[in-house]
Amino acid sequence: MNKDVVPRLGAWQHAWRLLVAAVVSVPVWLSALALLRDRSGDPGSWILVGDPLVALGCLTVLLWRRRWPRTVALAVTVASTVSALATGAALLALCSVATRRHPVEIGTVVVAYVGASRLAGVVYPTQDAAAALWWVQVVVPALTAGIAVAAGMAVGARRVEVRSLRERAESAEREQSARAAQARALERNRIAREMHDVLAHRISLVAMQAGVLDHRGGDLSADENRVLVRGIAEGSHQALEELREVLGVLRADPGRPEPPQPSLDRVPDLVADTRASGLDVRLTSAVTASPPDGVGRTCYRIVQEGLTNAAKHAPGAVVWVTLDGAEGGTLDVGVRNGPAPLRPARPPASGFGLLGLGERVAVAGGELGHRPTTDGGYVLTARLPWPDGPAHRHERGV
Repeated sequence: MNKDVVPRLGAWQHAWRLLVAAVVSVPVWLSALALLRDRSGDPGSWILVGDPLVALGCLTVLLWRRRWPRTVALAVTVASTVSALATGAALLALCSVATRRHPVEIGTVVVAYVGASRLAGVVYPTQDAAAALWWVQVVVPALTAGIAVAAGMAVGARRVEVRSLRERAESAEREQSARAAQARALERNRIAREMHDVLAHRISLVAMQAGVLDHRGGDLSADENRVLVRGIAEGSHQALEELREVLGVLRADPGRPEPPQPSLDRVPDLVADTRASGLDVRLTSAVTASPPDGVGRTCYRIVQEGLTNAAKHAPGAVVWVTLDGAEGGTLDVGVRNGPAPLRPARPPASGFGLLGLGERVAVAGGELGHRPTTDGGYVLTARLPWPDGPAHRHERGV
């Protein structure tokens, strides 16, 4: 069964449909009036008074044809037997039923309409029954009903098409809204990870230096105090500059390219900056080639996260950073720190560190591991796939 969409009609839309039904009936009524006058000279009071009143009642009943389509159609069709002016109303009722495209309903009303057309000859005997061919009295009303049914079926098909287009548009709008919401959520997560990567390292180093200054301020010389204070000031300034860069990317035009992200070649600079802040970092690298940009950026973020956590949770401990791997294999990254000789107050955790790092490594197709060591330290390891480059594949004949 088709669930056709039946739009609500306004006053004008109702009025012009009923007006058309009345106009269509006028020629039929005038023809019956003329034939009755030719036959008997006096058409009688029924066709002049009763017929129009019945037609007016049928037109009024048609206002409820969408609520009770079959009942209204049958009632108007039966009433058209005694009213020539109700012929248009019967055709409009039949057309309205046909828009629903239910064969049983349509067939019932068509049979009632054809039967009412034949019985109308009894009410208005405009010709001798013997002279009229019976099939003409059946075929002509059937053809008229067929035209009304065809028009109604076309209207119903159009409604179904409009409903389908509307549903597709609404579905596309819902999908677009869902995609937009997902994109906003992903962008918020990306911004949170970038903010963590950019700021957590600098702030952790500043916190570590401030902790050293707080615990050993009385034991340090004036020069050592100045170095720590200068390091705190420079670290804070660099954190603000990096924050400004991130916010600048967020405010930039869509067509403006983002600044290049640090890669594997910046790891020595990262280690040097961390060592200058007071953390004992030792770098061991056996990597001689340059990995793809995505792998290099992920490697940099892994080392950055490891150094950030070491400065945050194990200030004063020795940190070992190891890099190993080759093209066509994997890039292995390790950041391990020993137990912390100092126990300063820990800064609040952001919750995006290892979680965001795990997402980065998973996107790169690698594996991430982290665990405490038996000596009270911590180790962070990652293995990233390092695919063959074009030149390497050419040498192998791939």
